[in-house]
Amino acid sequence: CHSTGAAGAPKSHDVAAWQPRVAKGMPVLVESVKKGFNAMPPLGLCPKCTDADYTALITFMSSPAPAN
Repeated sequence: CHSTGAAGAPKSHDVAAWQPRVAKGMPVLVESVKKGFNAMPPLGLCPKCTDADYTALITFMSSPAPAN
């Protein structure tokens, strides 16, 4: 969903789309992943992921695209 923006998901590396979400703080974002949010299922379909994994994923997706 984050690659296409399906169901209103912020696209990966779209810093502007992520900015208001990141402003809420990482603990709020991680909790949203764990509980599910809007169309996103609980645990973001990664039941074995840890809070550290979710934090790393959110940080990656909310950052500018890496240079090639």
